[in-house]
Amino acid sequence: MTRTTHRRSRGADRLRFGTAVVALLCGAWLVDDGLTTSQPPPPPSAPPPSSSPARTAPSPSPSPTAPDAPPLGPSDPTRLRIPSIAVNAAFTPLGLDATGALETPPVGRPNLVGWYRDAPAPGADGTAVVVGHVDDKHGPGVLYRLGLLRPGLTVTVTRQDRRTATFTVDAVRSYPKNAFPAAEVYAPTGRAELRVITCGGRYDRRTGYDSNTVVYAHLTSTT
Repeated sequence: MTRTTHRRSRGADRLRFGTAVVALLCGAWLVDDGLTTSQPPPPPSAPPPSSSPARTAPSPSPSPTAPDAPPLGPSDPTRLRIPSIAVNAAFTPLGLDATGALETPPVGRPNLVGWYRDAPAPGADGTAVVVGHVDDKHGPGVLYRLGLLRPGLTVTVTRQDRRTATFTVDAVRSYPKNAFPAAEVYAPTGRAELRVITCGGRYDRRTGYDSNTVVYAHLTSTT
């Protein structure tokens, strides 16, 4: 697989990447259908609609009942499974386009998620990033129910090396897209972690969803 390189400004690229997730995954997909009146399930930490846009929850802490597992080596992911919300999705690699914005999973492929290939692979040391659409003009997308996850539930990633990485959810957060804490979400933590991101909040026909749902999880076992 050909990998794009952005070594000269990796920190800047990651910050731009965070902005791009908000901009590209929260587009106005539901222009022509009735789902505009039904928003995806919010995480428990999401502020009510009347709250200040700048309000965010504290940084998550590791689950006390789920100790860290040693990280695996690098290997591309092939399958994402989240049994508690019935997700069983194939992966596609995502890079940055010519403007430095993150590519997105193809629209019209509802059961497909993407992973940022210039970040660590899921299960390897570092913070891996997985993104997916919340919906499209045909209806709910693969991560529509992401906000229903709770600490202690698990996310598994099957990899090309035939290893399976299991992550335990530490927290689920909702961030307004105009106050998305990219440095907090993508920062390395000294261990193998996973972020799963989609859109959430209120929907507007002109601008799309106003927030992002972010799942924080860390590696707790491998097979």
